[in-house]
Amino acid sequence: MGQPVLKDTIAGATVVTLPGKPPEVVSLPAATSKPLGAKLAGWAKAAMVNLLPPLITVALILLFWQLAAHGPQSSLPTPTKIWEEAKDLIVEPFYWAGSQDIGLGWRILVSLQRVAIGFSLAAVVGVLLGALVGQSIWAMRGLDPVFQVLRTVPPLAWLPLSLAAFRDSQPSAIFVIFITAIWPIIINTAVGIRNIPQDYRNVAKVLRLNQIEFFFKIMVPSAAPYIFTGLRIGVGLSWLAIVAAEMLTGGVGIGFFIWDAWNSSRLSDIIVALVYIGVVGFLLDRLVALLGHVVTRGTATH
Repeated sequence: MGQPVLKDTIAGATVVTLPGKPPEVVSLPAATSKPLGAKLAGWAKAAMVNLLPPLITVALILLFWQLAAHGPQSSLPTPTKIWEEAKDLIVEPFYWAGSQDIGLGWRILVSLQRVAIGFSLAAVVGVLLGALVGQSIWAMRGLDPVFQVLRTVPPLAWLPLSLAAFRDSQPSAIFVIFITAIWPIIINTAVGIRNIPQDYRNVAKVLRLNQIEFFFKIMVPSAAPYIFTGLRIGVGLSWLAIVAAEMLTGGVGIGFFIWDAWNSSRLSDIIVALVYIGVVGFLLDRLVALLGHVVTRGTATH
């Protein structure tokens, strides 16, 4: 056997004595950080890589649109004409001149409020039902065929029934959002629950977890990537459903604005509203994806 290694501490440094060698103090290199200029350059490069391609694509689309719709026979307005006719909607989204004469920003907020209520209810009920279907073979046999039939019904087909049941446009629109968003949440949650590794279930049995503890400590964390995939699909469908529902139920939402603009032949206003809808839908998807990334620590599918 070799001689033992001796260690001592001098002024906070560890002195290591090896057999046949004199003791020496080993100094660790000081931690170095990038200068601020290098960090800013890296951030600017990342921003250019992510922002420049879509900006170029949008510019090319606008140029093609301007050239294609420039002729006198075109029925669609050009981008320059849209700017002239709907400039106030673009630069002043939160103006207020009356109960109906308001900016698109306020209308978007009204629609988002309905989406938040309907989607939140769909998320809670969908995760619970998905967990039941994924965990119980009998629940899957009894409920899954019903869910598969109901999810093929178009969202607006539910609107007459909801109006007859609630007799008010606000809860009717929320119900349409709920019934539209719940199906992908149920299906993805059930798939995630069924794919929980058997080792996790064995650990739960060893620890003697009850059903509530098993749900929160095993099922939800394991199925979180699947759940958030369903939530991302559901929030997109919610935004689609509210715009269509508001066209028929009225009010001050963005959907009713588009229908009112069509009746008044304001095509430029419609196109601006569509851009708003697309941007908000993209932000909603990114928000749910970011939440899923935080909760699942990067394991959620993007």
